[in-house]
Amino acid sequence: MAREFETELGLRNETRQTFRPVSNGIEDIIHQTIPVLDHGFIRVVDYMGDDSAIVQAARVSYGRGTKKISEDRGLIRYLMRHSHTTPFEMAEIKLHVKLPIFVARQWIRHRTASVNEYSARYSILDREFYIPDISNIAAQSRANKQGREDRSLDDSAWVLNLLRDESERSYRGYTSLLNTSEDGSDLNNGRVGIARELARMNLSLNFYTQWYWKTNLHNLLNFLRLRADPHAQYEIRAYAEKLLNIAEKWVPLTFEAFKEYKLGAVTLSASAWRVVQDRIAGKSPSFEDSGLSRREWDELMATLKNE
Repeated sequence: MAREFETELGLRNETRQTFRPVSNGIEDIIHQTIPVLDHGFIRVVDYMGDDSAIVQAARVSYGRGTKKISEDRGLIRYLMRHSHTTPFEMAEIKLHVKLPIFVARQWIRHRTASVNEYSARYSILDREFYIPDISNIAAQSRANKQGREDRSLDDSAWVLNLLRDESERSYRGYTSLLNTSEDGSDLNNGRVGIARELARMNLSLNFYTQWYWKTNLHNLLNFLRLRADPHAQYEIRAYAEKLLNIAEKWVPLTFEAFKEYKLGAVTLSASAWRVVQDRIAGKSPSFEDSGLSRREWDELMATLKNE
């Protein structure tokens, strides 16, 4: 894998004594490269805290080991259920992520993390770009302006070929502007390459970038609540699904509560709750009397269809 920031094997072979709380689950995967999409990955670089850090913060004590796991589980579920978020901010994680630029631009909208991105002003980007699987090529949704429809295109192969050809051509133009070969060596043709900060303009949004992303557990769970949702774009959801697995290994009690009260939960407006109450009482509330917009009504009915 090109230009790794550290040697993965070397880091995993290092062993050091520590006096800080350790999460055994995440220790099993720290510094391991977890593949995502065609060239991307997620790697846990470091972390601070575990489930006990959340419990400790909530109790404001140093009673680690003095409470039963069942009591810790109950407290964490209470905190999650009632959205007492501060204790979850006491645990942090730092990730090394390689991702397409267009995914990074979605990801960066979560402005609750510290980010340091690989700079194409100083370094030459690798010839790595994202080409979707043919099953993920779909038409623009007619109902959702920012999504794709759940149906494939007849000319998906043509789309893939165009994306690949354009990306190859874009990278050739990039290296020509730099006057370098793909391995970064000068072409020695007497021509001076333009500045890297300018040459990068020729690259498209499917080229890969890398960054270090550090956030606390509360903000990570909020990211996952939005990006692991089935309505999220497939490409960022692919990263979110890997992060779900990482979170489960890191803080299993918190993750259990998160799945129960946030990820798999439904939030109702006051008007929607009145509709549900009427249905429980055996009434048949109508859209016209519900106080909901047509879209809200349709969403509520879709939520209740399996009742």
